[in-house]
Amino acid sequence: MPARRRIDPTDGRAALAGWRDGATDRTTVATAVRFTLEELADVAPGHAVEVRIPPAGAVQCVEGPRHTRGTPPNVVETDPQTWLELVSGVLTWTDATAQGRIRASGDRADLTDLLPLQAARRRP
Repeated sequence: MPARRRIDPTDGRAALAGWRDGATDRTTVATAVRFTLEELADVAPGHAVEVRIPPAGAVQCVEGPRHTRGTPPNVVETDPQTWLELVSGVLTWTDATAQGRIRASGDRADLTDLLPLQAARRRP
């Protein structure tokens, strides 16, 4: 069963469109980040990887061993700008990693096959 959404999809898409149009205000960016984190959790449900985009939010996703206590073994962390560039296809995972814009630890902490989110949703 999919997780209950906190961000209304209409509001999330509007915030993402606003960011694409150049909006940098905290509310728009945070809403876009939270919406896309929820989208990621829908595309790759699970609890094996924790994706953190401080200060906007975090989500657990990807099938595999469930993490329950302490620091998760598989963590991806980046800033809101980098995250939105990744999910929208402006930036690739490989380029972001090479530029040091992503901190990833653990053998499952690679979202290459899931980003950009639109491409992930088109997969069978």
